[in-house]
Amino acid sequence: MNSFFSYVLLGLSVSAPIGPVNAAQLDKGIRGGFLHAWFVGLGALSADLLYMLLVYFGVVHFLNTPFMKSFLWLFGFFVLTYIGIDSLKQAGKIPDGGMRGSEPLRKSLLSGFLMSISNPLSILFWLGIYGSVLAQAAAHMRTQDLIINSSAIIVGLLVWDFTMAGFASVFRKLLTNRVLMLISILSGLSLIGFGLYFGYQAFLLLAQRW
Repeated sequence: MNSFFSYVLLGLSVSAPIGPVNAAQLDKGIRGGFLHAWFVGLGALSADLLYMLLVYFGVVHFLNTPFMKSFLWLFGFFVLTYIGIDSLKQAGKIPDGGMRGSEPLRKSLLSGFLMSISNPLSILFWLGIYGSVLAQAAAHMRTQDLIINSSAIIVGLLVWDFTMAGFASVFRKLLTNRVLMLISILSGLSLIGFGLYFGYQAFLLLAQRW
C-alpha cells in the first residue's frame, strides 16, 4: 500500500510543474467551466498513456532521435502558439458564472492531447521516470506489481487534473469578469511563451543539423 501511494505521489509530481497543459486548463475552466478544464487534462492524460506504452515497448527511443525531436518541437510550437492566440481572442468572451461555454468538449480533449503529445519534454519525463519504473520492475517486481504501480501513476495524474479543473471552476464563480479576463490573457500569453520556447528549441536542433 505504501508503494502504491508513493507512485500516486510520483504521478502528482509529474503533473504539478506549471506547463502548457495547466495553463490551458486554467483558461478553459474560466471560460467553459469544470468539464472543459477536466477534458483538457484527460486529453493530456491520453497522450501520457500513449507515451507510457511506447516506453514499455521500447519505441520511445525512436521519438528521441534528432529528426523526431525537431519535428515535435516545431509541431508543439504551432499547436501552442495557435491555442495561445485563440485564447487571447476569446479572453473577453467569458460567459456568466451560470452559463456553460459553447465550445464542444471534444475540442478541449483534442487540445490537451495535442499539447501533450507534441511536447518533447514529455518524452524525457516518461523515458526517465517510467523507464526507471520498468528497470526496477525487471529487477524486483512481478508483472502484476508493474501494472499496479503504473495504475498508481495514472491515479496521480487524474487527481491533479481533477484538482486543476476544480480550481479553475471555483475561480470562475468567485472572481469578477475583469480578473477572469486578466487570468485568461495571462494563460494565453503563457501558452504563446511555451510555443516560442518550443520554436527556439527546434531552431537550435535544426541549426546543429545544418
